[in-house]
Amino acid sequence: MEGTGKHGGDQLSIKKSKPILIEPETRTHNGFFFLSNLDQVITNFVHTVYLYKAKKGGGGRDTLSDIFKQSMANILVHYYPLAGRLRLGSDGKYNVECTNEGVLFVEARANCNMDQVDVQVITEDHSETIGKLLYRSPGTENILEMPLMTAQVTRFKCGGFALGLSISHCMVDGISAMEFIKSWAETARGMPLTTKPVLDRSILRSRQPPKIDFPFGQYAPAETNNLSNITDPFQGEQILTKCFLFDSNKLAILKNMAMEDGTVKSCSNFTALTAFVWRARCKALQMNPDQTTQLLLIVNVRSKLNPPLPKGYFGNGIAICSCLGRAGELIKNPLSFAVEEVQNGIKMVNEEFVRSWIDYFEVKRAKDFRLPSHFIVTSWTRLPIECADFGWGEPAQFGGANLPKDSGVFLPDGKEKKGINLILDLPVTAMSIFQELMLL
Repeated sequence: MEGTGKHGGDQLSIKKSKPILIEPETRTHNGFFFLSNLDQVITNFVHTVYLYKAKKGGGGRDTLSDIFKQSMANILVHYYPLAGRLRLGSDGKYNVECTNEGVLFVEARANCNMDQVDVQVITEDHSETIGKLLYRSPGTENILEMPLMTAQVTRFKCGGFALGLSISHCMVDGISAMEFIKSWAETARGMPLTTKPVLDRSILRSRQPPKIDFPFGQYAPAETNNLSNITDPFQGEQILTKCFLFDSNKLAILKNMAMEDGTVKSCSNFTALTAFVWRARCKALQMNPDQTTQLLLIVNVRSKLNPPLPKGYFGNGIAICSCLGRAGELIKNPLSFAVEEVQNGIKMVNEEFVRSWIDYFEVKRAKDFRLPSHFIVTSWTRLPIECADFGWGEPAQFGGANLPKDSGVFLPDGKEKKGINLILDLPVTAMSIFQELMLL
């Protein structure tokens, strides 16, 4: 299989070998593996790419692929659910059948040097380019037929290589994904696991009987929820995806803007930037002042439970909170108004919220649950990307692909992570306005 596409004026061609299945080195588990309700909310695959520079005096391509394949077989013994396949129960929820079929592994070669490929900066042709560093099973649309993880190792002419991963969100959130990658990398380097995975997800079972103490009406089917006045701003126009860098100076300016009227006494980079982007997006889309705008935030709940989720918990430990407002109020008020809305939304996520969220999904079941398509913000700025050291050092670059529509994703900028890259998609007309609003 081959693919070509231009990136930065250079022609990128990737030749991929036939994919193979990597099974756990030993088979010790059969039967079905329980997925909590937090694992059922986002069911798409997460695609990430890591770029590594050539190792001085390093071995050839065969050595490289052998290390990845053998260490994968070893680590799947500890993370055996990844070698299984999703199954849909009679209750409309997913679980995993531990079939030990394994994960897909693909070797590939590029026709260029690694420095000709940039997976951090998002441009119009980014998806096509970064997509060549990932393997996606052709013709497979049903997630029940897909391996839960796919890995592609692409060797560049310079000796550097890319690791492209696709992992089912039913299995991991960002934190547990990086914990798995760290363990895999430690195995590849011949080291013992720093943290052994905690696979038991039953600690997040729903209460019996369910007890829902928070309103989650916005997650009901479209015909019954009260946010149906929101029209789809993406109809009829080409969608552009852009990357905006907020360095430490710009982030400091935003925080000062948020606190200058004294309403907000303190705020984080995340809340200031999220509020700023929320307001700017409303302006760029030229929303009606009376139109309801909903901001969804993905919140890590590991430390919000009592007791907290154990270290090494392998699964989704996230909940989604909602901030609702009128577009006109967000736009006419100072930035502090939007910052307070974001802060209040995050504060709402406590243990009772999380347990109610789990119970709500239990009552509604998957068939009656939907994630509203308005604007969702997720941050990867605190993920320990540097732990993905398979023996070639830290990744020189890191990027994501196939980001969800109507989303804003925060990625760390540089090794010191002092800046934030915002990745966002908008219709052409709105993107032109949004770009002007980003000039601080």
